Amino acid sequence: MTGDWPYPRWIAHRGAGKLAPENTLAAFRLGAAHGYRMVECDAKLSADGVVFLLHDATLERTTNGSGVAGDKTWNALSQLDAGRWHSRAFAGEPLATLEGVARHCQAHGHWINIEIKPTPGTEGATGLAVARAAARLWSNHPDRLPLLTSFQPEALAGALETAPHLPRGLLLDTLRDGWREAARSLDCVAVVFNHALWDATTVAQAKAAGLRTLAYTVNDEWAAQRLLDLGLDGIITDRVDLFPPAEG
Repeated sequence: MTGDWPYPRWIAHRGAGKLAPENTLAAFRLGAAHGYRMVECDAKLSADGVVFLLHDATLERTTNGSGVAGDKTWNALSQLDAGRWHSRAFAGEPLATLEGVARHCQAHGHWINIEIKPTPGTEGATGLAVARAAARLWSNHPDRLPLLTSFQPEALAGALETAPHLPRGLLLDTLRDGWREAARSLDCVAVVFNHALWDATTVAQAKAAGLRTLAYTVNDEWAAQRLLDLGLDGIITDRVDLFPPAEG
């Protein structure tokens, strides 16, 4: 990606944090109602190749279904209730497809961070499929390309192979040797760390490697202020009700 970093600093985790059922269009609408112009979500593949939004490998926590989500067809997944687990107000909210999310974001001029969240064993194939779908869905919106991220290097390699023009970021929960080299080998533009990993040293290391700096999941004011003071480029939060996104 060339030019200035285009993305807003404040990013709504899974749509609206914990205020709505995660990874649903209802959550995206609520995040937008709080002023957020960028959302983060998790994308994986159905058994018949539809890219849809879900964090967990299994369905039990956030739907009324059961079993491995990636083993189900989209027809079966589309009939699940992905809202009632959160609260009765969201009962009947369906799972979202990446296509539906793209339409929503484009209609409102919003940005998106798509975390590639493969069913275990499908890392490369999921990276290919998510990037291919994203490239198609945003083909008429080259000024608002999604940021693709993953904890799985194989998924990012698949994304690089099929859609090299889409920006990528490497997610890390622990700081391991060679993280900068890993990010650059995947032609990433950013690294996304657990917020506790950022300090003056890691920020300087990332910047020296030409990488943008993002943090997850930042829900406390003291943590947010520390990251703002470090000059981070992106802060992913559940607390869309606490942090006005224009801050910083």
